[in-house]
Amino acid sequence: MKELTVLAKTDNLDEIIQFVDNELESAECSMKIQMQVQLAVEEIFVNIANYAYTPEEGTATISVDRTEDGALLRIVFKDNGTPYDPLAKDDPDITLNAKDRSIGGLGIFITKKSMDNISYEYKDGQNVLTLEKRIVG
Repeated sequence: MKELTVLAKTDNLDEIIQFVDNELESAECSMKIQMQVQLAVEEIFVNIANYAYTPEEGTATISVDRTEDGALLRIVFKDNGTPYDPLAKDDPDITLNAKDRSIGGLGIFITKKSMDNISYEYKDGQNVLTLEKRIVG
């Protein structure tokens, strides 16, 4: 498992994306999968950076690993910020016109649709959000 801890600031997004991209490239993932994973990683990290510690600052730890057979990529985000389960909110009604929808939730909705599995738990004083994506087969 590879792990990176950074200050939870949007300025560090490029470093996070590159960290995850290195694993995707070593797995020779398709461009479609790379784009889906990058979008999900950006959404989760930006949410942590913007909301987890406001107005204070804190860190986010991102770990990346693959199952033994290499077919499944797992990305885990951990932070010590305010407990928040982004999966608890109802999905936006995408059948409505954009101006008729309430603000927020679309990024998490897209993340849920593009990943094979996403889970959240609050454990040992940390938000732990896990993304899983089948990258082979």
